[in-house]
Amino acid sequence: MRIVYIDIDSLRPDHMGCYGYTRQTTPNIDAIAAQGVRFNRAYCEASPCVPSRASFISGKFAMNHGALTHFGPGGQFYHPGQERWSTRYPFFTRYLRQAGYKTVTISSFGDRHQAWWFFAGWNEIHSHTLKCGNEDANEVNEHVIPWIMEHGAEDNYLLHVQYWDPHGFYTAPDEFAERFANEPAPAFPSEEVIAEHQKMYHPRSARTFHWAITPNIPRKMPHYIRNRSDFEQLINGYDAGIAFMDLHVGQIVEAYRKLGIEDEICFIISADHGESFGEQGIYMEHGMATESVHHIPLIVRIPGMAGAGGEIDRFVYNVDVVATITELAGLPIPIGWDGQSLLPLLQSQDAAWSRDYLILEHALYACQRAVRDSRWHYIRTYDPGFYEFDRVVLYDMERDPNQLVNVAEKHPDVVALMDRRIADWVQSNRDRHGEIMDPMEQVIATGPYRYISREAWIQRLRELGLSSEADALAARVHSEYE
Repeated sequence: MRIVYIDIDSLRPDHMGCYGYTRQTTPNIDAIAAQGVRFNRAYCEASPCVPSRASFISGKFAMNHGALTHFGPGGQFYHPGQERWSTRYPFFTRYLRQAGYKTVTISSFGDRHQAWWFFAGWNEIHSHTLKCGNEDANEVNEHVIPWIMEHGAEDNYLLHVQYWDPHGFYTAPDEFAERFANEPAPAFPSEEVIAEHQKMYHPRSARTFHWAITPNIPRKMPHYIRNRSDFEQLINGYDAGIAFMDLHVGQIVEAYRKLGIEDEICFIISADHGESFGEQGIYMEHGMATESVHHIPLIVRIPGMAGAGGEIDRFVYNVDVVATITELAGLPIPIGWDGQSLLPLLQSQDAAWSRDYLILEHALYACQRAVRDSRWHYIRTYDPGFYEFDRVVLYDMERDPNQLVNVAEKHPDVVALMDRRIADWVQSNRDRHGEIMDPMEQVIATGPYRYISREAWIQRLRELGLSSEADALAARVHSEYE
């Protein structure tokens, strides 16, 4: 089988046509979705980039592979067992390669994050530039298309292609942003919500949008989010990145069409995480265990699969995708992995499925665990980092999809249920794996400050003339969340 996994950074499903977006951002991906199946409730178990892609390589939740943040305590990818390469916990790529599959990645992810474990097991690694994730889709395809034309007709391979274009800053050609200038942007956040966000002072807030005082940003991006006009400028840039990426996905399809085997390719399209655009007062960032950050697209098109153009509403994890590819390759799923194959759901939506709710984790910008079920999104914060965020938050996703109102005090029974679910999940993982210290505890002990320290941000606020806000942040101590 020829498997092409298109891995897109920071892509929200609700900015894709096949998920109902009105702007024409993804016509090529939409065409693939029309021939396959769309998962409406796919989530990354842990965000952002490093935890999510460590799950891709390992088949495990972040709690169990150790890399729950990007670096430092709680960010150390861990390979258990006394053997050099564990048979209970094999790397996904090595497992496929040992079974005779050629494994190829065209991605600069490992270089961007110094995540050297990501390079394990591939037959071929194409990092294509030294820009560490700042390359555009055309630079990626300069390596993808020649590879397909030379090797695409071979059999039994996994081709992993990663695009960064929806990740800020948005550097797609200006004409891609201009095409959306006269089209309605998403209604949320409203002018009133944006005005309320002016009170916030965390990084990537409306008035402290950029981390540096004189940021070197593309012309199409705003310097602040003061009103709907600024927000629309930001969204036009984001959608431009998506549209530019999608154009190059179309080039991949066309390359296989030239080889005469377009219909024989298994396409899987997903993302490492989503992105916040006003939710919780955060813009162009993936900094919490929230719906906007953890909800990801997932499209699967398997040659000969029935149900083209269908959709599945069951809760699934990103690690389930790894297990699915493994089963597609005819291999048993290793007992040390946390994922479950999606093939039963793809064959019948009535198939038995055990995920009635999902546990989500984040520890880069805040320390949080969350529970998402059919109605509620619950977040337990252990350290808020730079954010002003209640220790316990409960959103009613049926009545409040934009997550504006914390209803935890009105539903103490639900809060208690969600805390039990988190505690049971942590304990069950410890019982099942048991090799490492919970990385969340390591981040809590040191604080979720990786790219900028609390002291540096306090100084940044003072430089902006926000002395009272700097004093408020300085007065906060993470012990209040213990």
